Amino acid sequence: MHRTRYSTFLCTSLLALLCAAPAPAQNSDIGTVTPERVEGALQMRPYSPYANRTFPERPLFGDTHLHTAISFDAGMLGTTLGPVEAYRFAKGEQVIASSGQAVRLSRPLDFLVVTDHSDNFGLAADIVAGAPNVLAVPEGQRWYNMIKEGQGFEAATEAYMATAQSRLPEALNYAPGTRPYRSAWEQTIKAADAANDPGRFTAFIGYEWSSNPGGNLHRNVIFRDDGNLARQVEPLTTIPPMGTSDPRGLWEWMQTYETKTGGDVLAIAHNGNLSNGLMFPIVEPVDGKPVDRAYAETRARWEPLFEVTQIKGTSESHPFLSPNDEFANYELWDKGNLDLTVAKTNDMLEYEYARAALKNGLKLEATLGVSPYKIGMVGSTDAHTGLAAVEENNYFGKITPEEPSPHRLTNVFQTGKVGSFTGWELSSSGYAAVWATENTREAIFDAMERRETYATTGTRLVVRFFAGWDFEAADATSRTPADAGYSRGVPMGGTLSGGAEGISPRFLVMALRDPIGANLDRVQIVKGWLDRDGNLEEQVYDVAWSDDRVPGADGKLPPVGNTVDVKNASWTNTIGSSELITVWQDPDFDPAERAFYYARVIEIPTPRWTAYDAKYFELKDVSPDVPMTTQERAYTSPVWYTPKG
Repeated sequence: MHRTRYSTFLCTSLLALLCAAPAPAQNSDIGTVTPERVEGALQMRPYSPYANRTFPERPLFGDTHLHTAISFDAGMLGTTLGPVEAYRFAKGEQVIASSGQAVRLSRPLDFLVVTDHSDNFGLAADIVAGAPNVLAVPEGQRWYNMIKEGQGFEAATEAYMATAQSRLPEALNYAPGTRPYRSAWEQTIKAADAANDPGRFTAFIGYEWSSNPGGNLHRNVIFRDDGNLARQVEPLTTIPPMGTSDPRGLWEWMQTYETKTGGDVLAIAHNGNLSNGLMFPIVEPVDGKPVDRAYAETRARWEPLFEVTQIKGTSESHPFLSPNDEFANYELWDKGNLDLTVAKTNDMLEYEYARAALKNGLKLEATLGVSPYKIGMVGSTDAHTGLAAVEENNYFGKITPEEPSPHRLTNVFQTGKVGSFTGWELSSSGYAAVWATENTREAIFDAMERRETYATTGTRLVVRFFAGWDFEAADATSRTPADAGYSRGVPMGGTLSGGAEGISPRFLVMALRDPIGANLDRVQIVKGWLDRDGNLEEQVYDVAWSDDRVPGADGKLPPVGNTVDVKNASWTNTIGSSELITVWQDPDFDPAERAFYYARVIEIPTPRWTAYDAKYFELKDVSPDVPMTTQERAYTSPVWYTPKG
């Protein structure tokens, strides 16, 4: 009753005021945005906490490493999808996979880079099609026949080894400058430019430089530019005389491109676990000399990021390198090099994994003045199917023969002198997350260059990570924590220095679960440092966790539990937290010691892709060696601490 009286009174009063008010002037500027008003608004402290923001507001998820039928190995193994289909799929469209199955992502990606192998662009398509110039060569006729007889894997292996060992017949050497090579590069460029939709979806032009001098030294090369600049060059190959397997040759090519076109390009080092100790050297593998300042400066200039997780495993750390890290034994591939011709030995591991590289980078920086391994983190798929599909329940494999089938768990897809890899050992991983101000080539590329990125194993959880000197506990209770992060600290990928005497750095870290994914188990901060005696050290700290658990006497946090029903490939979010956020201060900080810090966010256990396969195909006799659960995770780019002076 009182509400009615008040409403009647208010309406009557407003009507009277409106009737008494003078009519607005004909040329009134009410509502007009003038430069004076804009300037005044920018100078005011806004009531709206979202006004005047200039920092990234959400992560963009994508894949920086995807192959299509243009890639020599993918095409030979039966992939029929090209770049056009790859971009359509990444945008959320349903496509028909090369194996004849309908497939679609749960949600569109925000960006994609098609990175087909630059060696022999276009050759696979001609072999599969039986082009006359191919069939005129005995090797070409042989590989064509093998493919037709269902021996595509064997044909691809033979052709790959012939290429790697410079035994490929001249008529089959599709090199830069040849018509078929140029045609394939043009196809790549046109597909990316056509798919690029600024503000909605970013399609980058790129390729993979596939050096393999005894170990995998591949790099994915990404252009900031459109085809007007990119088509002024052709990709670098590893095939002599124009190509090279030396990364320094790639960096020279990149410099030449930028000098010639005024464009911008970067390279992302391939997941290092198959390099057999060559990916992060302290002694150059080419000439056997210690890494010098020129090498360090050049690598740091061109390679800001590292692919820490993908279908061929994860290269964050290893139990041999991090024996006190209970989560280091995750999706490891440590049998040998890429073609399994040379066995892995423990002394190689230090030069393959990201955490060890970051630590060695501290030591090199102390002596050379610059670290070659100041790397940010991304994940990507390295799928050779044209499909960036790595959710555990939507995993479409590494290669077309490993697309969903009742046999893919037990398929032997890669063999060599020192062993083999079986289908179940493949990981359904990963994606690159980028904190960019907008969904454009320029903004995403710039975020990659400043290393404001993180890697996930396929989940789309949101992670923020900042370092500063004066973060407060209240910053972790704000619903706009990034305001404090950017205004009083540096984000992931940045460098922290200074600080008052006796003050330890503080870290603001927050994680929000994937909306259709699993709850969070914990947030950890991984620290590595160079101590006063020149020793490299590391420590993993649990800084935020779910379910009111209490660390034990050994300082370890009890496991979060496990709700996975393997038989039904399901789980419940009855354990874990939907979000975790905290401010943590380093209790072991020494201002004289160089250090890095990165966040690792771990989800509760969920079914691995192998469990989904077992349920769908009703597999009865799955080996107990096959893991059926996983704990997906994210790795942020580090923040580095540099002492004064």
